[in-house]
Amino acid sequence: MKLQIRSAVCLVLILVMTISICFAQETPSLKDDFYEAVNAQWLAEAEIPSDSAEVSAFTEMNDKVKEVLMADLQAMLSGEKPVAEGLEDCIEFYRLAADYETRNALGAEPLQPYLEMIEDLDNLEAMRESLPELILQGIPVPFGVTVTADMGNASVNALYFSPASLFLSSKDYYLDDNTRVAMQGIFGQMSQNLLVMAGKSAEEAQQIVSQALAFDESLAPYTRTAQESSDTASSYNLQTITQLDGQVTCFDFAALLAALMDEVPETVVVTDPAYFAALDQLVNEDTFSQMKSWMLVWMTNALAPFLSDSFRVAASAFSLALSGVAEPSSAEEAAYNMVLSLFGEAVGIYYGKTYLGEEARQDVQEMVARFVEVYKQRLRNNDWLSDETREMAIRKLEAMSIHVGYPDAVQPVYELLEVIPASEGGTLVENAMAFTSISAKYNFSTWGQPVDRSAWPLTACTVNAMYTLTNNSINFPAAILQEPFYSLEASASANYGAIGAVIAHEISHAFDPNGSKFDEHGSLANWWSEEDLAKFEELSQAMIEEFDGIAFGGGTVNGALTVTENVADAGGLSCALEALKQVEAEPDLQAFFTSWAKVWRNKATDAYTALKLTMDVHAPSKLRCNIQVQNLEDFFNVFGMKEGDGMYRAPEDRVSIW
Repeated sequence: MKLQIRSAVCLVLILVMTISICFAQETPSLKDDFYEAVNAQWLAEAEIPSDSAEVSAFTEMNDKVKEVLMADLQAMLSGEKPVAEGLEDCIEFYRLAADYETRNALGAEPLQPYLEMIEDLDNLEAMRESLPELILQGIPVPFGVTVTADMGNASVNALYFSPASLFLSSKDYYLDDNTRVAMQGIFGQMSQNLLVMAGKSAEEAQQIVSQALAFDESLAPYTRTAQESSDTASSYNLQTITQLDGQVTCFDFAALLAALMDEVPETVVVTDPAYFAALDQLVNEDTFSQMKSWMLVWMTNALAPFLSDSFRVAASAFSLALSGVAEPSSAEEAAYNMVLSLFGEAVGIYYGKTYLGEEARQDVQEMVARFVEVYKQRLRNNDWLSDETREMAIRKLEAMSIHVGYPDAVQPVYELLEVIPASEGGTLVENAMAFTSISAKYNFSTWGQPVDRSAWPLTACTVNAMYTLTNNSINFPAAILQEPFYSLEASASANYGAIGAVIAHEISHAFDPNGSKFDEHGSLANWWSEEDLAKFEELSQAMIEEFDGIAFGGGTVNGALTVTENVADAGGLSCALEALKQVEAEPDLQAFFTSWAKVWRNKATDAYTALKLTMDVHAPSKLRCNIQVQNLEDFFNVFGMKEGDGMYRAPEDRVSIW
C-alpha cells in the first residue's frame, strides 16, 4: 500500500512538473519578452469582440464608459431619470436615433432629396452655381474647405483648402494594384447594394459605381501617403485666392467664398498644392458624369447609417472587411455612437462631472503641473541644447495650456443646435443634415476671429489624450482617468508608469519632429539654432532606425511614419520615471514598468494590424512597450537583465532624446 501511495505521489509530482515546464515554455520570462510576460494571463484570456477589430486596455475602458453612458441616456430617454442640464436636445436626438421602427418604415425616403440635388446638376456650370449650397448641405464635392487655426499665426483662424477623401481611405492602398483592385471590389459591391436599396436598378447602380470608382482612382495620385501626411508643417502652403483661382478654372473659389462668408480672404492655406494644380485635369466637362456618380456614391454611403437598420448594416461591409471585424455593432450601440458624434462634448461634460469627481480632477491637475516642472528641469540639464534654444523650449512649456477632466462649457455652436422632434415632424436625417449646415455656417463665421483656446479637441468621454500643435495644449479627458491608467487608490509608482507616462508623452509632443516646428503660441516657427536642430534631427533619425523594418503582424514597421509618437513615448516614459524618483524616496520601479506594460496590452485582427501598419502614426502596442523600456538603464537594473537576455539592448544602441 505504501509503495502504491509513493508511486501515486511521484506521478502527481511528475505531472505538476510537466505542467510547470509547459507553462514556463509558453510564457516568456520578463527578461526575454517583457510585454508578453507581464500580460500573459490577459493575452491568454482576452477575446476580441465579434463587432470589434481589437481588444485592449483602451477598448476595455471605453466599454466601461459606454456601458455607463448608454444606461444613463436610456434612463433619461425613458423618463426613469431626469434629463441632465445641457442634454435636452441630445436626448431628443437620441430618441430619433433609437427609433428603428420609424427609421425602418421610412427606408430610403430621407436620402432621396439629397440624391436629387446631385442628379439635378446637368453640367459643371450648374455645379458652380450650386456649390455654396452643396457645401453647406454637406453634399460631397471634390475638395474640402474649412476654417481652423492659422499655423502661421495660431492666434487667429484661417481658411484651408484640402483634397477630397478617397474611397479606400488612404493613397497607400492605391499603390499596389492587387490591393487596390481587391478593396475596390469590396467597396464597389457594397455601394451597388446600397444604391439598389435606394431605388436604383442593378444596371444603374453598377454604372454609377463604375464611374465613381474611376473618378476616385483619378484623384489618388495627387494626394499624399500616410507618411507624407504625418509631416504636419508640410501642409501649410499659403496662396492668395487670386493665385488659386488662376490655376483652377473648374471652380470659382472667390465667388464660392463670397457666398459662404462675409468677406473673401486674400490668403488661404492649400494643404496639397499638387492636388489643386491638377484639379482642372480631374474636374472638367469630360469627367463631369464620373464626378456626379462619385458624389452619389459618397452621399449614399454617408447617409446610410442614418437610415433603416438594413442600410446601416449594409453600409458597414467595407469597414468590416478592412479591419477584419466579424459583424457590425448592435443597433442600440450604433444609435449611441451617432449621438456621441454630434453631442459628444455635452455628453462628455455630463460624464466628467458625474463620474470623475473633483478630487481626482485636482489630483491629476497637480500631477500634470509637476510633470511640466520635471520637464523644465530636464531641459535645463540637457547637455546638447544651446542656452538660447533651451530657453525657448522652457518658454513653450510655461505657455502650455492644460486641460484635465472636462471643459467648463460646450462650444458656442452647440447653442445653435435645436432638435426638431418626431412629434413636430422631425426625422433623424433632417436633423443630422440641419446640424451639418449649422456647423458649417458657424465654422465659416470664425474666419479671421481669435482662436478659442478653451476649446477641447477631444470629448471628455473619449478614452484618449492629446497634444494640440496650434494651441500648445495638452488634454486629458475624464474617460482615461481610470484604471489601469489611473486611480486615487493606486501607488504613485503604478500611476506614474501609466497615466504619468501618458501625461509626459503628451508634453513630449511639443518637442517631437512635428511639435518642434511650432512655438509657444502654436505658430509655425523655427526657434532652434542651426546646430541644435541638426542634433535633434540626428537623434530623431536614430529613433526612426530603432523601429524601422521590424517585422510585425505579417508586415514591417515604418519608422518614419511612427517617429513622432515614438519620440513622445521615449520622452514620456523617461520623464515619468524621473518624476517618480522625485516624489518617492524608494519608488517601486517594478510596479512602474509593469504598469507601463499593462496599458499597452492589445489583441487585434490580422486585417486591423495590417491596416494600422500602413496608416497609424503609432507603432504596434507591443513594440511601444518593449522597445521604449530598452532605452532606460533603470529597466535593466531593476529586473537584473544582462547581455544575452532577449530584452537586453547595448548602451550604444539605446536612444534618448528628452
